[in-house]
Amino acid sequence: QVQLVESGGGLVQAGDSLRLSCVASGRTGSRLSRYAMGWFRQASGKEREFVAAINWSGDSTYSSDSMKGRFTISRDNAQNTVYLQMNSLKAEDTAVYYCAAKIGRLSGQSYEYANWGPGTQVTVSS
Repeated sequence: QVQLVESGGGLVQAGDSLRLSCVASGRTGSRLSRYAMGWFRQASGKEREFVAAINWSGDSTYSSDSMKGRFTISRDNAQNTVYLQMNSLKAEDTAVYYCAAKIGRLSGQSYEYANWGPGTQVTVSS
């Protein structure tokens, strides 16, 4: 089991950038390099939405079409950290952002992820 904690959220203006981080911790066997990682978001009153995913080594990524070109996922396994770089933020990007971990291949399906962080709030003012 791996524990995940997101950080880096906050209140920004439209057009600004933010970088979210997700740090993994746990027992020795919980090193992040074992897991494919994903970022999801959930706006108030809406369903959870896929943002981006990355495989265990970091050489394969998959992003939502609606955010492609603005959001970039990356990882540093030595630091047990996954990042989400968000550029050109829009008011509609306002949501709680969650990172999640799964064994196996990367995926855009939230039900495939067994481990979730508590989330970090991103608010974009227009």
